[in-house]
Amino acid sequence: MQKTFIRHTLAIITSAILLIFFINFLSTLHSLKAQQSSTFQTKSEQIVHTLENNQAELEILKKSLDEDYLTRAKAAEYIFDRQENISLDVREMQYLANLLNVDELHVIDGNGMIVSGSVSQYVGIDMADHPQTSAFLSLLDAEDDAFLIQEPQPNAAEEKVMQYVGVARKGIKGVVQVGFEPTRQMEAQSRNTYEYIFSQFPTDTGEELYAVDISTGEILGHSDGIDEQEFTEECYQIGYLSGHNGQIAQGREGKAMYVYAQEYNGILICAALPREILFQKLLKQVFNTLLYLLLIEAVVILFLNYLVRRQVIDGIHRIMANLSSITNGNLDTTVTVGGNREFESLSRGINRMVKSITNSSDRISAIIEISGMPLAAFEYTPDMAHVFATSGLKELLCLPDQMAERFYSNSVLFDRYIREKMEHPLEGEQGIFQISDSRYVRIHMSESPEKHLGIVTDVSKDILEKKQMQYENTHDALTKLCKFAHFKALASETLQNMEEGEACAIVMLDLDSFKSINDTYGHDAGDKYLQSFSAVLKAMPKEHFLTARRSGDEFCMMVFGCKSREDVVQYLEMFYETLRNARAALAPGTLKSIRASSGFAWTGNPKESLEELLGHADEALYEVKRKEKGGFGEYQ
Repeated sequence: MQKTFIRHTLAIITSAILLIFFINFLSTLHSLKAQQSSTFQTKSEQIVHTLENNQAELEILKKSLDEDYLTRAKAAEYIFDRQENISLDVREMQYLANLLNVDELHVIDGNGMIVSGSVSQYVGIDMADHPQTSAFLSLLDAEDDAFLIQEPQPNAAEEKVMQYVGVARKGIKGVVQVGFEPTRQMEAQSRNTYEYIFSQFPTDTGEELYAVDISTGEILGHSDGIDEQEFTEECYQIGYLSGHNGQIAQGREGKAMYVYAQEYNGILICAALPREILFQKLLKQVFNTLLYLLLIEAVVILFLNYLVRRQVIDGIHRIMANLSSITNGNLDTTVTVGGNREFESLSRGINRMVKSITNSSDRISAIIEISGMPLAAFEYTPDMAHVFATSGLKELLCLPDQMAERFYSNSVLFDRYIREKMEHPLEGEQGIFQISDSRYVRIHMSESPEKHLGIVTDVSKDILEKKQMQYENTHDALTKLCKFAHFKALASETLQNMEEGEACAIVMLDLDSFKSINDTYGHDAGDKYLQSFSAVLKAMPKEHFLTARRSGDEFCMMVFGCKSREDVVQYLEMFYETLRNARAALAPGTLKSIRASSGFAWTGNPKESLEELLGHADEALYEVKRKEKGGFGEYQ
């Protein structure tokens, strides 16, 4: 009877599984096509978005560089018109070119001849001899403010790609011309090609990305998977026919591709995947579904078979009920299941195991308490709710009694809690975690499929002493500001991590007339003056200011997170506004204004040398103190 029941049940379940499998096959095929089409559409939209963003950035960069280059050209023209005694030899011109931060500098007389320049072989060139140079002859008869900004192109002398800017001279008939190597423009343009953009997008196995000119059928760019010579017509035909919804299209030699195409400014942005790869994905999913269905069938058959054996099932249920009580923390539960020899033996084994576990936990707690060490241990298994923990664990983890009781009775909650703590180790330390402001512990866990064992040690004293030592090594004792060496390390890291479009500045500061304060009021008053000034530095917003004491009455700052030089100046003006409102209490009833001079050097280049910026800021400070104290100046 049992075998007949199982045989008929197996036939019914197998028929149902075959029907479900067929329906799932059709549904998966439709879903896979829709999913692949959605994936290709997303990638196409991302490519278009990248193209638009890159083009916008390129236009902004060109406008910014043109303005900067024109400013430098006008500065050169100003120098030649105001300083009549400037020597026009090559060495002097090279010096002026370096001073203006340009690659080339030329002076063109009224006859269109280069009479002086920073490149010796260019001197004597007639500007009318070449289309590239003759364009600047129009400035000879133009108004004083006339200028010409030429697009990057090979120059007449060496076929070297340069960008030239010319400005008409005001004093005499002639032109001042500066030249730049267009490195940044060329790099920006190289990032806006289809080849480069496709290389930045990850592709699946066999997936191909390409761009086709609709009017000519020419491939403008492609990923590595496409053979351009053999696949040009096929890519165009497939991309053009597929439309926006994605479809299977036949290419050359019968090669079937699943293709999605999106039109953008007369260009088809296409993504293609061979049909066999798409079907491989389908077969993989369908095969997995078949395995799951067969597994379900086996489970159902086994379950039905067990139902026939009522006596065994009843005994198992009773044992499972007792085990559930034990895993929920009721370790006093005694398993008593009779009926056959096997169940009785199993009950005795379970009872001995629970008693052994309880005794082990108590013995470990007693040993740790006797030793007096700030140590605690815990143990739990994935299939038991109760957590075995020594008595000192909740104190080391700063757990309130109610929370500790809840964690100890639910191993899932405790596991989640301990892993969350271990996700954020103390910086620079291994296996040490912060529990509270004054509590630091070392947690070591040993994990296996059967159990998780952990040891927690209190290391608060060592960590707090180490933190205090680190603070004293990196901060000035009087002002609580960073020491100069620590400042340079932090400033160098900030400079190197600066993103494109950001600017920062190094500022060197010196207190005005500090010696007279020491001579008049004494060194204690001088210390108060230094501390009052330091309080102003520390009051600046931390997201834009890094401050330090260099030595004596010398201080330094880094102003970062700016978008331009104007932002730097604005933050410095904010600092001086705060400084003007600050007072130092030098003696009872004696308040004195705080005055300081500063010089700054700014940059937008993350590869700039910090030492050079410090030196430039020092030079700017020297100029400020030489001319007019109490303000700030920029390195020129």
